[in-house]
Amino acid sequence: MISTEQINTLVAGGNVVDASGEKVGKVGQVYLDDQSGQPEWVTANTGLFGTSETFVPLRGATVRGDDEVQVAFAKSVIKDAPRVDADGHLDADDEAELYRYYGIADSGQGRFDNAEGVADRDVHGEGQDTSGPNTDDAMTRSEERLNVGTEKVATGRARLRKYIVTENVTTTVPVQREEVRLEREPITDANRDQAMAGGDLTEEEHEVTLTEERVVVNKETVPVERVKLGTETVTDEQQVSEEVRKEQIEADLPDEATRRENTERG
Repeated sequence: MISTEQINTLVAGGNVVDASGEKVGKVGQVYLDDQSGQPEWVTANTGLFGTSETFVPLRGATVRGDDEVQVAFAKSVIKDAPRVDADGHLDADDEAELYRYYGIADSGQGRFDNAEGVADRDVHGEGQDTSGPNTDDAMTRSEERLNVGTEKVATGRARLRKYIVTENVTTTVPVQREEVRLEREPITDANRDQAMAGGDLTEEEHEVTLTEERVVVNKETVPVERVKLGTETVTDEQQVSEEVRKEQIEADLPDEATRRENTERG
């Protein structure tokens, strides 16, 4: 419940927002109940350039900050509310009509005055819409417009995962080995001294060490490449098909024969 202490702040340039927080319009006037003195209605400046004031119930409303009142109704409901002159006083008939529109049970508390105490005046409409509220001498035709936009949503996740696999690598490595080969050479003048250096008849042994190359395998880890995930944006086209509603206005005019007959009788 909005207290009377918050009224002056609201009237001094506050905003009316709907149940979802969307701005409806500037606060015009706040109406108090005649009996309880509590705020019951607020008018929001709506319409083109804020030239029209629309009554909104303050039941379930809350004040946000110092200059914003959030009502319990959607903006689409508020903008179609019955048009009642915000002339400083809300009489019983207008009040009942507003209660019916907003689906609120009539509290039976009677009339309402605005917070500034403007004197009572009767409400007179210049025309009447036969479907309900008093209006001027024209109808407003509305239609739905299709507003299409885009939003980013998550469609999946990509991950990099590193794991180890084993494969056989076959390579050929040349290896060398020594083999024994028996060599005989005749006695010549060049080697005669070496040949005659020993005894006449002796027993001897000569030993030769044979060598060979064997394959030695060592492993080392070396970096070979870097892999990362990247994204790119591609553009597709999608068709959007949706039904929209619009109002049509028909005029019931007297036919030509009836107008001619009335003219002749006159």
